[in-house]
Amino acid sequence: MPAFGRPGGWSVAQVLSHLGSAAEICTTLVRRGAEGDLTPPTGDDAKPVWAKWDAMAGPEQREAWFEADQTHRDVLATVGKSITIPYFAGPLSLSEYAGYRLSEQALHGWDIEVVLDRGVTVRESELLWQRIDLVVSRFHDADTRKRLAPRTVTVPDGSLEITESELHLTGTKAENPGEAQLTGGREAALRLFYGRNRPEDGLQTAGDTTLDDFRQLFPGF
Repeated sequence: MPAFGRPGGWSVAQVLSHLGSAAEICTTLVRRGAEGDLTPPTGDDAKPVWAKWDAMAGPEQREAWFEADQTHRDVLATVGKSITIPYFAGPLSLSEYAGYRLSEQALHGWDIEVVLDRGVTVRESELLWQRIDLVVSRFHDADTRKRLAPRTVTVPDGSLEITESELHLTGTKAENPGEAQLTGGREAALRLFYGRNRPEDGLQTAGDTTLDDFRQLFPGF
């Protein structure tokens, strides 16, 4: 999804449709895992679900999202902690799966809430920060990574290590300041890494990496 405020952004109903269709797809995957079936999902599995939700009117998408989300929660409440769930990122434990779903719900929830309140923050940002390396290492622009590599960027509560082949955010600051520094609130930094930076967020850079570099590196999803 394009980040809030960018051209081509979604309506609130479309965000709820995205969350609802994801809940429907994920309910199927949780049930599959509960039955011991680890067949990985494919894009073809999702296309009929997306087509159904795209055909709904806005108010219908809102109501259907509520029902699909509740069904997903109800099914999760019935499974054991030892379950393995087939997911687009591969087979996941229940804890790993919950992390992916938390990211999806929290960030898209912010996309909706910020329409009404520009000062709202991302819910459960502390838990999201604990798994931020999984996000930045997977969801970033490879061409920008190669352009910026190699470098170390000091960020709130950690360091961003960039090489031509990969990118990781470590939970400890480098002993020596990196080639660049990103300073500001950690919640604002988290949203930057999710492609949701705004001019008023108060993040600043020093050194050889600009905010525009970060925005290109993390375009959002």
